[in-house]
Amino acid sequence: MVTLDNWRKSSYSGEGDGNDCVEIARSPAHVAVRDSKAHTGATLVFPAVAFIPFVEALKKAVTAR
Repeated sequence: MVTLDNWRKSSYSGEGDGNDCVEIARSPAHVAVRDSKAHTGATLVFPAVAFIPFVEALKKAVTAR
C-alpha cells in the first residue's frame, strides 16, 4: 500500500471554493489522485511513469467530445 501525505489541489480548481477538482500527491515512485471533496474516498494510485500518459489520454478524451 502506498501512503502519501503531500496532497495538493489542482491549479484548475474552478471558481468559488474550488471544490470541483482533484488533488494529487507524489512520491518518487507513485502519483495518487483523489476527489477533493472526498478525502477518505477512493484513491487512484499510478506508477509515476504512467501518470503523464494517463493525463494525456484524459485530455484527448475531453477534446474528442
